[in-house]
Amino acid sequence: MAGEGRKRIVVFPGTFDPITNGHLDVIRRGCQLFDKLIVAIGQNPEKKPLFTVEERVSMAKELLSEYPNVSVESFTGLTVDFAVRVGASAILRGLRNSSDLQFEFQVALTNRVVAGVETIFIMTSTEYAFTSSSLIKQVVSMGGDVSALVPPLVVERMKAKQSQLTGNDHHLDEPA
Repeated sequence: MAGEGRKRIVVFPGTFDPITNGHLDVIRRGCQLFDKLIVAIGQNPEKKPLFTVEERVSMAKELLSEYPNVSVESFTGLTVDFAVRVGASAILRGLRNSSDLQFEFQVALTNRVVAGVETIFIMTSTEYAFTSSSLIKQVVSMGGDVSALVPPLVVERMKAKQSQLTGNDHHLDEPA
């Protein structure tokens, strides 16, 4: 193996608000390719999160506890700076469609030029190609069922959060 003795570390960044089955699919597959995979939960000032960073980290840690080479950390600032700080040789990104590719391609080239960090792309599994955290939050806000798109733990936490926000505990139980 190239770089004998040196761990191959990859960072999988995102807001993970909430973490989805699609994210988990990319993580499961990515952790087989690297010695260590860090799920890096960031803050995007352009997004209004449903869950706090601490809640997102807690959910991810609980869902990923069975993977010994996966850790979860929060960060602020640029993803590429975080990747360099933790000694990652690459950033892992999941691609759902050609629109994702167009955006991610620009970012990947910039990260390579600016910091020498490569980007590894994994195509999402077909059943998750339409899934996004934003769509999930929209469905939930309209009272829809997202249990096929997120793990049961996330459904529970979303029900609790919806209850907390609206004072109503039956919204998520109704079919979409």
